[in-house]
Amino acid sequence: MQTYYTDGSASPNPGPGGYAVIQDGKPAALGTEPDDSGVSARQTTNIRMEGYAIMNALRLAAAEPCEIYTDSEFWINVLTKWASGWAAKGWKKSGGPIKNLDIVQELYPLYRNSQAKLNWVRGHNNDPGNELADEWANKARQGMRL
Repeated sequence: MQTYYTDGSASPNPGPGGYAVIQDGKPAALGTEPDDSGVSARQTTNIRMEGYAIMNALRLAAAEPCEIYTDSEFWINVLTKWASGWAAKGWKKSGGPIKNLDIVQELYPLYRNSQAKLNWVRGHNNDPGNELADEWANKARQGMRL
């Protein structure tokens, strides 16, 4: 079973962003959010980059069993608790619009069709995989690619 560590970065927040997926102690995916012209978005957020990181880990897993470690409680909650209800209600929620709906609608089916187990890890707490994902997400924000 594959293990992935994911992280996203935007600095300032919002600002230029990047994400990283770490597999076997090495970067497996680096990127940022494209704008309509296909080049890097100038303004994004940490949350959006975290979502893109998990999305890319799920794509790398190709529906095979895997574990994904993330420091984003938000995305774990979206995928495991909230998205099913939002989908059933036509992508609406009682408290107003769903933030980052474009990513949610792309990510949720990937998660549903996966065999991924999502694991929360405290960020910046000396977890080697999380620290490496954070380092590479910052490099991706600065323009580094594989």
